[in-house]
Amino acid sequence: MKSLLIVAPNWLGDAVMALPAIADVRRAAPDVAITVAARPPIRCLFSLTGDDCAHVGSVTSGYSSALLLPNSFRSALEVWRADIPDRWGYRTDWRGALLTRPVQPPERGHQIEYYQRLVRELGFPNGPGEPRLVASEVMRSEGADALERAGWDKKSPIVAFAPGAAYGGAKRWPPEYFAELAGALARDGVSVVIVGSAADVPTGREIEAHLARSNGHARTLNLVGATDLPALAGVLVMCRALVTNDSGAMHLAAALGVRVTAVFGPTNERETAPAGPHAVLTNDVSCRPCMLRECPIDHRCMRGVGVDRVLAEARRTL
Repeated sequence: MKSLLIVAPNWLGDAVMALPAIADVRRAAPDVAITVAARPPIRCLFSLTGDDCAHVGSVTSGYSSALLLPNSFRSALEVWRADIPDRWGYRTDWRGALLTRPVQPPERGHQIEYYQRLVRELGFPNGPGEPRLVASEVMRSEGADALERAGWDKKSPIVAFAPGAAYGGAKRWPPEYFAELAGALARDGVSVVIVGSAADVPTGREIEAHLARSNGHARTLNLVGATDLPALAGVLVMCRALVTNDSGAMHLAAALGVRVTAVFGPTNERETAPAGPHAVLTNDVSCRPCMLRECPIDHRCMRGVGVDRVLAEARRTL
């Protein structure tokens, strides 16, 4: 093996959880030229690993081997079409014939172990299982500047909110709960910054509207849709904690060492809980985890997690 292309997962959270497996390969093959192929929105994640990892935005030819971390048929077809001789990955999604080293997938446990199990079966010993990312001093400075432009006084402690979730509305803790939490933190002298992608802008505005109606004196710093991934990392490391749904921002913050309070509803915390310092809050109802994108009933799994519980966890970091 002279050169290896590692095809990263498509979503930010999955890509963060794949970092220990990628580190396993790099550690076991120091003389191999390794490149990570990742979608443009998350490609720069690999510049935060601290090891100058080479990365590209799409699958290209010219590699002797390819390691597929996504389970999709499409990812296997892409590396096959790129004429990469050795193609490794789990035997999933009817793609076994496209792989030269197919690995039988295990029973699902935590996603980090799932990725590390793959590389272990391929002969790369496993190391630490916690993703680790580093925000540079430049990122930290830019994060502080972004917060100041949004209205931060540079004195009060900050708690970040990540109220979005790309998977669907069922994963979202209600905006009015986030607003109530923001009001309570404001009374403690804590600033709140809302972060997320452009798709989360309506949710951010809804939180602000609820907050204005119920706590006219309180306000949030709104950076939803205003940060790329490195800038988001810079903002998060300025915060004492992150309150979040099961989301990519959750995994990013935990990997940066930021304390996370995560509300889980339809998804399974045994598979996707963050690996860093965190608390996971759930409402133990019989219908969860259902893995549905939208709740067909009353969203009891998320609405049953009260603001007081989340506030108590957030206050542990203040």
